[in-house]
Formats: sequence, structure tokens, C-alpha cells
Amino acid sequence: MALSHAIMTALLEEEYTGYELAKYFDSTMGFFWRASHQQIYQELRKMADKGWLSACTVEQLGKPNKVIYSLTALGKATLDDWILDTAKLQPAKDDFMIKLYNVGHCDIDPILAELSDRRKFAEEQLELYQRIRKKQFSHPNKLPDTKKGVYLALKVGIGQMEFLLQWSEEAQKLLATVKP
Repeated sequence: MALSHAIMTALLEEEYTGYELAKYFDSTMGFFWRASHQQIYQELRKMADKGWLSACTVEQLGKPNKVIYSLTALGKATLDDWILDTAKLQPAKDDFMIKLYNVGHCDIDPILAELSDRRKFAEEQLELYQRIRKKQFSHPNKLPDTKKGVYLALKVGIGQMEFLLQWSEEAQKLLATVKP
């Protein structure tokens, strides 16, 4: 997947400025697809140049002008073509997993500290995901069709964080037996 597909997906139902899109992205698709605000702004300009997005400049008094982006028919057709392609399951790239291969050959304390940080991250993300589920998806069978896929992605995130917490507990116990 390219960042452009995530942006076009965000613009399916609503138009956004670059700033609004970056904020929306951070609190939704950003859980699964990372992009900096700078990358988003750059991609918006490229997509507008390709005709996938329309860009409407709104003049503002005393502030810089803002540009509002919306999906064009060509952009929707491009997104539809992408949907027809089979998504490839990508293995995660995680430096920490390579660090674990060094256990027994290195100081264990930095590994344990990073494991603790990951556990804290998983706890915080799980709490956030559960708040979102409770607030927006408490009745999945009553969701409109446009929200069912979002709910399913959220469920994957919840499952991943639950697994990470379970795994980190096991890892903590096992690594506690490593001799310094």
C-alpha cells in the first residue's frame, strides 16, 4: 500500500485540509500505517498534480490561506483499482526482535528496559482502542456498512495489543532467568 491509498481512503467521505487530514490520520489509520505530517503534505501535492485530488484554496484574513482537498473521480477510480489488487501480508520489521537474538551475548538490562517500555505502550494503546470501541463501536451489528471495516481493523489492533501484553509477561519471566 502506498500512502496515497490511505489518504484517498480518508477522503472518501469528507474533504480535509492537510492539517485536518494529518490529525485525522493520527487518530485513525495512523494506528496501522505510519506517516509524518510532512509526508502527508508532500503526498497531497503529488496526488493533486496527478488529478487524484482537487485542491481548493480558501483565503483567510490574517492567516495563511488553507487548501481543502477532496477526492476526484480519477482518484476514486485509482482507489477502486487498488482495492481489486490482492493485499500482500507484510512481515513486520521490528528491531527489538533482532535484539532478542542477542540475549545471552549482551547486557540484559537494556533489553528488559525496552521490554518494559513496550509493555507500557501496549497497555496505553489497548486502553485507547477499548475507549474507541466503547464510544464508537459498542453495537457492531448495528454499524453502517461504512464503519464495519473500521471496526474490524480496530479489533485487530485490540487483539495485537492483548497478545503483546501476554507475550511481554512471558518474556519478562523468561528473561529474568538470564544470568548477567
